[in-house]
Amino acid sequence: MSSQLGRREFLKKSLAGSAAGAVALSLEEQTLLAQLRKKPAAPEPVGSAGDLPAGKIGNLKVTRLIVGGNLTSGNAHSRDLVYVSSLLRQYFTDEKVFETWELCEDCGINTAILRLDDHVIGLLSRYWNERGGKLQWIVQIKPGKRDLEAFRTDIRKAVDNGAVGAYIQGNVSDDFVENGQVNLLGEAFQCIKDAGVVGGIGAHDLQVPIACEKAGLKPDFYMKTLHRPNYWSFNPRGETWEPFHVGGQKDTENVWCTQPQETVEFMKGVATPWIAFKVLAAGAIPPQTAFQYAYQNGADFICAGMFDFQVREDVIIARKILNAGPTRQRPWRA
Repeated sequence: MSSQLGRREFLKKSLAGSAAGAVALSLEEQTLLAQLRKKPAAPEPVGSAGDLPAGKIGNLKVTRLIVGGNLTSGNAHSRDLVYVSSLLRQYFTDEKVFETWELCEDCGINTAILRLDDHVIGLLSRYWNERGGKLQWIVQIKPGKRDLEAFRTDIRKAVDNGAVGAYIQGNVSDDFVENGQVNLLGEAFQCIKDAGVVGGIGAHDLQVPIACEKAGLKPDFYMKTLHRPNYWSFNPRGETWEPFHVGGQKDTENVWCTQPQETVEFMKGVATPWIAFKVLAAGAIPPQTAFQYAYQNGADFICAGMFDFQVREDVIIARKILNAGPTRQRPWRA
């Protein structure tokens, strides 16, 4: 008998024997017991590596589902649950990170978007050199507003350590545009292009791609948030969202796209490839719903943070949606 079956039988007996039998069980206990009595379904085959559809960003072939790096770096958007980031750092040991990345590759994902720090560089070096990993790295970088030379140094550090692409973090782009400094955003982006890698501009606020298009900036991709608005904690007080609301309100940590429909409409006319992120609204929206919404509404790629136990299911969901040919008003731009 497997350990999993043993645990299931133990729980069945414990629940059925409690409080004078199943009649006295609470509703929650009855629901759990019913679930445990079901025969576990055979796992759906995920397919071989390479089955996940891909597109092109510059000279890079990128799978339409990309693994993000917040979770493996111990960063959690968790509303007012203050312990979650610490919990992530305990869970994602180096070995667990490697297992997660290996699962991504086994399921067909070929790209990771990860931050720039010594911890990530060390993990990637070991993963590539010791584990034979092949994930390609697009790096998230934060330029200072008045120190582009330091930004160039960061980009060179990332490229020297294997990054094949880079993008300006969304919070930074939001600040540049909000403060009327689109010229500085353009200068920072040019630093990426000067390094000879694929370059992108990140954003939470719709005003960023609007300003970039108006200024004639030509990123290889936009990294722009998108998620549907109809989940219970999106706007419980019925606020009127103002531009740049996302960056300044701690009580909206689950809201990363305050203008989803406006974003969808604007991006229809943008020819630049679009990587959508925060599509799950930091865990508020199920993957099936979130992925369907993003792909149908114009995203060319999705970047999603994933625990190891979520990778397989997320890939199956993404592949089914993509292979079914989602109805889109925006043509695929990559």
